[in-house]
Amino acid sequence: MLRKIKKFIKRCMHWVGRRVSGFRSYMRRLHWVAARFVNNRKNFGKTKVDPTLTFFESFMGRCYSESPRAIYEYMLTDSRFNDYNFVWGFRNPESKKHFTELKRATLVQYKSPEYFKYAAMAGAWVSNSRVHYKFSRRKGQKYIQTWHGTPLKRLGHSIVLEGNANDSNRELRDKYTWDAKQYTDLISYSPFVTEKFIETFALDKLGLQHVVREIGAPRNDLLVREKGSCLCGEDLKARLGIPKDKKVILYAPTWRENQHIAGVGYVNHANEIDFEVLRKAIGDEYVVLFRAHYFVVNSFDFEAHKGFVYDVSGEDDITHIYPAADILITDYSSVFFDYLILERPVLFYMYDLEMYRDKLRGFYLSLSELPGPVTTALPELIEAIKQIKSGSVSVTPEKLEAFRAKFLCLDDGEASKRAAEMIL
Repeated sequence: MLRKIKKFIKRCMHWVGRRVSGFRSYMRRLHWVAARFVNNRKNFGKTKVDPTLTFFESFMGRCYSESPRAIYEYMLTDSRFNDYNFVWGFRNPESKKHFTELKRATLVQYKSPEYFKYAAMAGAWVSNSRVHYKFSRRKGQKYIQTWHGTPLKRLGHSIVLEGNANDSNRELRDKYTWDAKQYTDLISYSPFVTEKFIETFALDKLGLQHVVREIGAPRNDLLVREKGSCLCGEDLKARLGIPKDKKVILYAPTWRENQHIAGVGYVNHANEIDFEVLRKAIGDEYVVLFRAHYFVVNSFDFEAHKGFVYDVSGEDDITHIYPAADILITDYSSVFFDYLILERPVLFYMYDLEMYRDKLRGFYLSLSELPGPVTTALPELIEAIKQIKSGSVSVTPEKLEAFRAKFLCLDDGEASKRAAEMIL
């Protein structure tokens, strides 16, 4: 009965929130404050901060991936952390037990009592996205925010458009501000990223510019090592059964705020590329790896394109997919910055460019700065692939080198070590 009453109250509040300006934002703030108070009362009095316990999370518990994974795996190899204990928060801990590295970690269910208990105990949190709103950093704790890419699209306080399906700009900024207030260290990958992060998280207004650490992206240490060998790329192709004579195109689009379904989540329309048309146009030389954004909840059926399209959306870490790809196709995602470490071609397929740029997000860079051709229709994209196939150069080596010097200047394979030392 109590559950039914709660559901009814929640529905009423949603109804009012859709009709009364500012009500939803006010009620969310009230809920966040109350939830933090209850969580702190429950955990702070029962636990002490343990400097040798480190709490890791990637994409709000969805994955074992990215810079938190790179930092954790580095710590496993460094004798200075032999006495440390590690905890990973996952939405589905059972699905991560096949990762042999995690045998040294305690896996806890996202938002479970154990999850909040360990967060309250940990000497350091390491996350690549905002932590749960119930988290409150205690005296003696560190919060190392690695973020998850050099931004092309505007984020946080930089967004001036009202395109988010779940949050108004005010609510979104509230979330970024709360998270930023808890940072002890915010990892930056270049002077450009430092400038944009200060703007995105309003660090100047909060007096927190000093938390930014320009050390490079820990997740990219793998790509620096793989640049010559690409062993993990070959392992992935073998596991997927991709013939050795095939070249690989990785298609990794981002999510879109206007593709949200209430009660379901964000969806993605893979058919923005007609794979049958693409297959006929580029011949049998290529196969496609399709990678949906982690926010996207719908699944895809590529049975009709079996042997040509492989869905790798279920792979935890896109960093381990890059080395398998000979070409990257993306739209507004930050993935292309990291991929360029491998010195391979990037194509941009921005089929909804005007809408995304002018109504949803906007960009930090002009399109003329991008390190690859921008296409807005499938025939243009096919032509760009054919140019790469024929050896034509769409971007001059000088432009690529200048781009890498600006955005990848700190990626030397040692960023994970530098990040781990922050925990010490």
